[in-house]
Amino acid sequence: MGISLLSTGQHAERVFDVVRSGFEDGGNDVVARSWRRCLDDYLLHPDRPRDLRSLEADALDDRLQRMSTLLDCARHEMSTLFQQLADQESAVVLTDTDGVILHMVAASAFAEEIAPMGLRPGVVWSETEAGTNGMGTCLAAACPVAVRREDHFYTQFTGLTCSAVPVYHPSGEMVAVLDVSSRSTLMQQHLLVLLGMTARMIENRLIDQCFRDAYPLHFHSRPEFVYTLHEGRLAVSDDGRILAANRSALFQLGLQSVADIQGRRVEDIFQTSQDDLLQRSSLSSFHPVVTYRAHASHRFFAVMRRPAQEAGAAQASTPVIQAPGPGRALSARTVPAPRSAGAVATMGDPLLARNLAVARRVIARQTPVLLCGETGSGKEVFARAVHDGSPHADGAFVAINCASLPESLIESELFGYRAGAFTGAQRNGRRGKILQADGGTLFLDEIGDMPLELQARLLRVLEERQVTPLGAEETLSVNFQLLSASHRDLQELIAEGRFREDLYYRLAGVELRLPALRERTDRKELIRSLLVAEGGAEAALSAEAERLLMAHPWPGNVRQLRHVLRSACALADAELIRPEHLPSLGRATAARVAWPAAEEAESLAELPAPILPAEVVATAAAEEAATAAAVSRLNPILANERQVLIKLLEHHRWNVSNVAKALDVSRNTLYRKLHKLHIQISHAE
Repeated sequence: MGISLLSTGQHAERVFDVVRSGFEDGGNDVVARSWRRCLDDYLLHPDRPRDLRSLEADALDDRLQRMSTLLDCARHEMSTLFQQLADQESAVVLTDTDGVILHMVAASAFAEEIAPMGLRPGVVWSETEAGTNGMGTCLAAACPVAVRREDHFYTQFTGLTCSAVPVYHPSGEMVAVLDVSSRSTLMQQHLLVLLGMTARMIENRLIDQCFRDAYPLHFHSRPEFVYTLHEGRLAVSDDGRILAANRSALFQLGLQSVADIQGRRVEDIFQTSQDDLLQRSSLSSFHPVVTYRAHASHRFFAVMRRPAQEAGAAQASTPVIQAPGPGRALSARTVPAPRSAGAVATMGDPLLARNLAVARRVIARQTPVLLCGETGSGKEVFARAVHDGSPHADGAFVAINCASLPESLIESELFGYRAGAFTGAQRNGRRGKILQADGGTLFLDEIGDMPLELQARLLRVLEERQVTPLGAEETLSVNFQLLSASHRDLQELIAEGRFREDLYYRLAGVELRLPALRERTDRKELIRSLLVAEGGAEAALSAEAERLLMAHPWPGNVRQLRHVLRSACALADAELIRPEHLPSLGRATAARVAWPAAEEAESLAELPAPILPAEVVATAAAEEAATAAAVSRLNPILANERQVLIKLLEHHRWNVSNVAKALDVSRNTLYRKLHKLHIQISHAE
């Protein structure tokens, strides 16, 4: 099948008619305006294409060298996007602001087919050279564009659909265009969304690369969006002056350009200083803490870290970036372990303190440690504390979430690859996460969720302590301490044939159980510590609120506690936190929802009974009565579905994410179903 779609003359006639009609028939003003530029400004003709200009090899090499930082930040994201599209007749293309193609990721057969028409590195795709097209028109319009087949100016390109978005430098200037060209017959607006998200990831990587000596500051008005593509990102100098900002930061702060914020101090933007934000971030184990817009009441949740090089980290990256579609979770993170982690992990609980001492003692003799505990009970924080007190404390702490590693990237993420191992591979290859842990600690989180086919290769690496990157023949020796963790019963998974028994015994040199929050004896100290981290030193609890927090069963453990305290600080707005600022706990306690089992309740027997305000009890009773009435009106099919879903929620300890995964639906779909069936989720995950 050829690339050209329309016959000679037919397309040209349409272009001339649309421009003469004043765009009345064009339907797409961006395209129609581009057609006018091509005819009136560039003096092009739709059926008389010029040979696209191509740079000489030396000139292209010089340009690639100048743009090396951009390319280093873009290659992996482009490869990930290509894998996500799963379209063998598409190409992911990056151009500079002159329209020169710098890098392209495509299937080899499609790349060979489109190379003669100019879709290859070194060819110029500006509007002046190639007429209306995704890359050139995006450059000219400085906005995302979708150029469907017959929207192209030149007839020879009307067999392609191109979608393109601009990529911005931390200075605020456009630095590149990211494009997907394919044979698709659809406009595919979702593709512009994916391209925009990929462009944001590249831009955030650029900030990290260009300002490696700066303090990264992450913030958003909603705490769940910190460490995601939606977060605002600032780079701050050691004297507290802002050096760079991403587009989300400018939007959230109501600013038009980077120049509006560059050079200003942190306290000019937020009601806090750099030192205060650093201290609070460290105390919270780098979970978001509350701050406010300077001279305004807008609330934000922020995290500040020390520079990557100062902290001794090999890479400066956000912990987890989620985006729609398969393969968009970058699950592994290499971050400096906070030295306060041990304090947060143990506090005054004797079981945790004893487990920490055991773990540090055995890991010093190269014995692997397996941590077992409920979701949210602080397994990673505990692992960091073990690392901090180990002989390898000066090495990197590399955490890998085995549950969210995208299958298409598992091997390259874990084991790395050599240069040229596959189409789109980085020029110098890539070190995998296991190699990054050399000399430090490798933490395999949620190991029970690792795909079975990968477990055999991991077992071999753990036994031989050697890694063979993809596409390489030589093996590399590695030396690391090993910790792993799971909320699942691995013995049960072994019996079901879903986990290798030999891998289990390789991981469980010593198996330690971390207590759930409801079992810990240091709940009061932990609550007060996290309260300071979330709301600052001025945050305080009333006696009634503290009793309510102490009496709650906490099925979501420390993670749930942190969310509840964060919400309470926001609701209290710098005032004393009272029971009315803990609405979900008031409902749960008043209605006796998800109360612990008898043996678990014994540990709470000595606690004073919670004293609930009359309005909280009345509200809870009214809500319970309304729910019962609504449930009674469900038809038999929906009523049965409600019971099945409740049992599934109880099986997964009311973790909505795990239930959605078990049902193979999105969390939004599950929440809509819960609302329809009148099932209340009274606690955070």
